[in-house]
Amino acid sequence: MSDASPEDELRFPEEVMWEGRFITAKRRGRWEYVGRARGISAAVILAIEEAPDGRHVILVDQYRVPLERRCIELPAGLVGDDTAGEDPALAAARELEEETGYHAGQMVNLGHYWSSPGMVSESFTLFRALNLVKVADGGGVPGEDIRVHRVPLDGLADWIAARRDEGYAVDVKLLTLLGPALIA
Repeated sequence: MSDASPEDELRFPEEVMWEGRFITAKRRGRWEYVGRARGISAAVILAIEEAPDGRHVILVDQYRVPLERRCIELPAGLVGDDTAGEDPALAAARELEEETGYHAGQMVNLGHYWSSPGMVSESFTLFRALNLVKVADGGGVPGEDIRVHRVPLDGLADWIAARRDEGYAVDVKLLTLLGPALIA
């Protein structure tokens, strides 16, 4: 192992080791990592429904091949996978409706984040969906098998614990909702 700092690795060119339709495996010096191909990025949507029966977060679950099981997640999708230069807010609105059947009257950009920066260069833009209206069943495009969950915010931690007990994986982005309870 080299004593060089990570910043020193920038003197090496980035090498593409393998590229597929959606991801690219890369190397720079001694570092190996993966990233999205073709400038694709992601949008993640925090959708909280304000309803007469309380506040509910809209979650999805779908089978994730790398995990070999279903995973509880915030709705999300790719930006620019079909259209270069796609507006992330429009992609987020499209993905929310496609996956969950909820239309957002407004999308608020909450910032740009990296999910696993030691291994993946992929980032995502987090959006808060406001003024939700249920317009369809959701479920994604054919073949995705996305299941939609409307979960009361005041029971979220218990609901997630029950899904874990059933064998579901839980996406790290759900810490946006669980975080305060974890440090109390």
